Amino acid sequence: MFTKKNISKLMLTISLTLILVSNTLAQEFNAKVTVNAQRINTTVDRKIFTTLQTQLTNFLNTRKWSGDAFKQNEKIDCQFLLNLESVTDQFFYKGQLIVQSARPVFNSTYQAALVNFQDVDIAFKYVEFQPMEFNENRVQGSDPLVGNLTAVFAFYANLILGLNYDSFAPKGGEKFYQKALNIVNNAPEGQGITGWRVFDGLRNRYWISENLSNSRNNILHDVVYAYYRSGLDKMVENEKEARSNLLQCLNQLKAFNTENPNSMFVQFFMQTKAQELIGFFKKSTPEEQKQAKAILSVLDAQNSGMYNEEIK
Repeated sequence: MFTKKNISKLMLTISLTLILVSNTLAQEFNAKVTVNAQRINTTVDRKIFTTLQTQLTNFLNTRKWSGDAFKQNEKIDCQFLLNLESVTDQFFYKGQLIVQSARPVFNSTYQAALVNFQDVDIAFKYVEFQPMEFNENRVQGSDPLVGNLTAVFAFYANLILGLNYDSFAPKGGEKFYQKALNIVNNAPEGQGITGWRVFDGLRNRYWISENLSNSRNNILHDVVYAYYRSGLDKMVENEKEARSNLLQCLNQLKAFNTENPNSMFVQFFMQTKAQELIGFFKKSTPEEQKQAKAILSVLDAQNSGMYNEEIK
């Protein structure tokens, strides 16, 4: 028999359940984090790395990164592989991070790569169970070496979101690029921390953020949108139009590359797209194939031989 007290408890339980379900649906990522510690000496308790892996997974999957609610089937698939290379007795780790993300292509089961990047400048301090804290208004944190880990992961989370939104709506990712830029501008500073500054190299977090947030490079957002939404998403519906759109956006990227030689974005964007583009242009007309090979040999010179051999 239901009493007033039982009904109140039931309503509270239902309300809490709905909140939990709502929060689960609201999250943006379906992220998988793997921590590879094979190079770390055996004197370190291996359980620490399992804990780190779980904490980073929760950091990405349970935090709210945008103001939008994502349904389960809308969550962004991504993988983070943290390869640890060394550790000191002060719990200071160095390593590399491989970030991969994909988005579904309309009317197909195909997943098109959005991000496939290796960051070689990861340095951080970690003690088991330390809180995974990140405040976008105070990126530095109380200890830069502790805060650098979450700053790096937050940077790539916003980069993935920016590219994902750009791929569905013209210039849709702008606010996320600005958040990534904010992380760069206020990044932790300390001994061993690199990858955030202009003088840290030509292929790092600073440069990809600069390329995507600089208003002079607005054409890059048009390229992302045209490649995925006007190109890949139309392949099933209208192959001819889709390939024409792909050629147009690749020509835009080529023009950008001519005006901005050695920009990081071109290399970043073209990574892993060789087989994808070969598959799309194999069925095109001889004239389109000729155009495609000429453009791709410039944008992705290291694979020019493959393009010339396989697109025919």
